[in-house]
Amino acid sequence: MSRFAFDWVDAFTDRAFGGNGCVVAHQADGLSVAERLALVRETSLSECAFVVASEIADFGARYYLADKEILMAGHPTVATVVSLVDRGLVTLEDGRTEFTLEVGAGVLPITVTRHDGKLNVVMTQAAPQFGLAFDPAEIAAMMSLAPEDILGTPQVVSTGSPFCITVLENKDALRRARLDTDLFYAMNPPGTPRAEVVEPFLVTLGGETEAGDTFSRLLLPPPMPAEDPFTGSATGCMAGYLWHHNLIDRSRFRAEQGHWMGRPGLAEVEVLGPRSAPTGVKVGGQGYVLMRGELELPAA
Repeated sequence: MSRFAFDWVDAFTDRAFGGNGCVVAHQADGLSVAERLALVRETSLSECAFVVASEIADFGARYYLADKEILMAGHPTVATVVSLVDRGLVTLEDGRTEFTLEVGAGVLPITVTRHDGKLNVVMTQAAPQFGLAFDPAEIAAMMSLAPEDILGTPQVVSTGSPFCITVLENKDALRRARLDTDLFYAMNPPGTPRAEVVEPFLVTLGGETEAGDTFSRLLLPPPMPAEDPFTGSATGCMAGYLWHHNLIDRSRFRAEQGHWMGRPGLAEVEVLGPRSAPTGVKVGGQGYVLMRGELELPAA
């Protein structure tokens, strides 16, 4: 038998059953890709994280969906860092530490602070890359909406993983959104490289609570769960889009997601650099270790 320590961490929240859950498996270099994918399916989570060795950073981590690796993901990053701190693998001095984490998309600078007993993790995502723009009618159809429900032009943005940022007129449109999986797969046939997937991230201006400045949803096709509770990588892409297109007044704001699923999540976001060419995005959030244990697998 092979045993791997793991933590189940709820990310972008400071309480149990909030935000987005992620299993973090430690010393996972020996786990095959097939085993990693099987663990994601076993948990029914959108993603799981696997801590591995790194030659270019202080720690390494790889993230997987139910059917493929994802090079950059926000809530698994927060979950991984919270797990590393909880297990004493990362220590804070005077309530603060900085280190690097190598993920599939590259090396992320990480800052961790503790205030009033609460741990806050900030990742600095790469400079947003602005890609293809789409006819609002095309994205609206995929989301079972009308073209007039969309503000401006949906556009693919990546800070490591691409999302088609789609700003909606209001929360009524956001609530009505339903993913048409046939249209999704017509635009993204099976086998489409992850870097080329057109995956709408639906955004509204104004939070779901007074604490928030934006509120978003990410609807997912099978074999993943139907909706992601909180999407930290897409939040970074969204921030770059809103700042670049002059849709927000401040480069620092609070993003909310997951409230309508009963899993409220919150991120502190800061876009770095000028509107014309953002140089990076800081996305920060808290995490709660819900479970600790061992993953036991038969020997190969």
